Amino acid sequence: MTNTSHTSGRPGRPREFDSDAALDKAIARFSEHGYHGTSISDLHASLELTSGSIYKAWGDKRGLFLAALDRYMEVRAEAIRSCLAAKRSGRDKISALLAMYAQLSSGAVGRTGCLVVESAVELSISDPEIAKRIAAQQKKRETQLRLLLEVGQADGSVRRELDAAVTARLLLTLQQGMRVLGKTGSTAKDMQGLILEMLRLLD
Repeated sequence: MTNTSHTSGRPGRPREFDSDAALDKAIARFSEHGYHGTSISDLHASLELTSGSIYKAWGDKRGLFLAALDRYMEVRAEAIRSCLAAKRSGRDKISALLAMYAQLSSGAVGRTGCLVVESAVELSISDPEIAKRIAAQQKKRETQLRLLLEVGQADGSVRRELDAAVTARLLLTLQQGMRVLGKTGSTAKDMQGLILEMLRLLD
C-alpha cells in the first residue's frame, strides 16, 4: 500500500500523518487487545492522533479496523512472497514458511498476536462482512499451501501419494495454531518440534 497523508486540525494549520504508519499501530492494538477491547480513546493514544482525525480518515472505529485488517493481510502476503522467493523446492518453501510463522509466533510479536486469527475468533459470528473477508483470506492461504505441496510433488521434494488438499488444510491449521500458542508466550524453539513432525509427513 502506498503511504498517504491525511490532514486534520484547525483551518490553515493542517496536521499531516502517514496513514500506513497509523494503520500499523492500529494493527498492533487490535491484535493484542481485540476489537471490543479497544476504544476510540485507546486508538487516540496508540495512533497519537485526535479522535477527530481518526473519524475524518476512516469514518469510525469499524472503518479503521477494516482498513487495518486489509493492510495487515496485504503486508503479510508480501512477507510470504519474499519468504517463498528465496527457496527453490516445494518442501524448502514450506519449511521456510513454517519457520517464518514460528518466529512470528514467539516473543513480543507472538504475544501481540495475529489480527486474522483474533478477528476470526472474536468477530466472525457477529459481523458477516468481516467473516467473509477472513474466510477469503484463509482460503487464499490454503490454496497457496496446496500449490506449494503440488510443486514439491512435481520436483520430488514431497511424496507424491500425499493428499495435497488435506495436507494444505493441516498446514494452515498448524500455522494458525502457532499464532494462538504465541499469545501465551510459546517460543520458536517450542514450535520447532511441531514443524519437524509436520515436515516428516512430506517425506
